[in-house]
Amino acid sequence: MVTLLEHIPLKDYTTIHLGGTAKYFLSCASDHDVKEALQYAASKGIRVHILGGGSNTIFSDEGFNGLILKNDLRGISYVNDGDHILASAKAGENWESFVRSSVEKGYAGVECLSGIPGSIGATPIQNVGAYGQEVKDTIVLVKVIERASLKEREFRNADCGFSYRTSRFKTQDVGKYIVTEVTFRLKKNGRPTIHYPEVKKIIESSVNLPALSDGKESLEAVRNVVLSLRKKKSMVIDPTDSNTRSVGSFFLNPIVEEGILLKIIETWKKIGDGSSVPTFPFENKKKIPAAWLIEKSGFKKGYKKNGVGISENHTLALVNYHGTTKALLDIAEEIRNGVQSVFGICLELEANVVS
Repeated sequence: MVTLLEHIPLKDYTTIHLGGTAKYFLSCASDHDVKEALQYAASKGIRVHILGGGSNTIFSDEGFNGLILKNDLRGISYVNDGDHILASAKAGENWESFVRSSVEKGYAGVECLSGIPGSIGATPIQNVGAYGQEVKDTIVLVKVIERASLKEREFRNADCGFSYRTSRFKTQDVGKYIVTEVTFRLKKNGRPTIHYPEVKKIIESSVNLPALSDGKESLEAVRNVVLSLRKKKSMVIDPTDSNTRSVGSFFLNPIVEEGILLKIIETWKKIGDGSSVPTFPFENKKKIPAAWLIEKSGFKKGYKKNGVGISENHTLALVNYHGTTKALLDIAEEIRNGVQSVFGICLELEANVVS
């Protein structure tokens, strides 16, 4: 029998610490709990929102007039696969703990994703990525429960529709499934992947990777560099750093066609300081850092308004100092309008706003 908690403050379950109360709340520790809760909610006509680690979620000031189903499924298992290891983690497991454990075991493939808050279950939905790695590069299987039928399904990597910061679970199948387990294929005693220029530059100047005795030592070296970079940007959760009261990157980096890029370059030639527009290749298009667009549109680090603002250490993070969700969304819209006005680009939200 399902026993729901009532009037639970949602700010306590998100990294940005915003939002009103949930009318109903339930922590699910097993697939059976999830199915029973969904069945109960359907029978009572209660709408349901699935919550993982709360690192990419912003609840409205009014809260949620329905059931917040907290995905707290736990457990990690490892199976040998030749030179690789298949690590299967339940959706409620902490992502950073999983990465740390993988590096400590000498398993390569997720080392550059160190320090990212949130749960395992969110990683395939978002196709979480940072510093040159994405989870799509190691995910082999995603297990889910279909919300309508309560049937269990499995999706292989090729079936997940992975792309930049998205997947089928965030697009055509948004809200259709609940992720229960993810399996990653990691390299035993593997060497780290270093594609990101900033990480590569620091490694080359401070660490002699080829001289390190094994994969584990080199993985730990790269992990430490990534953690250091993230901490400087206040992108590692730290109760003593008010700038970490955020959801990480609030906006997606725009991916544009050549024609759009040329217009942005022309605009910058007219209003800029002579520097070039930074871009990164993405398939047959170009990715432009949203942080650069925001800064060049006149919004600086540390900009504050009504208890919220831009992080003092990272332009792409919006921070809750002592404000409200409305104030946060207002400043987000102000930034979007500013970038649109200057460069003709509409920034998309990476954060998930729930009302």
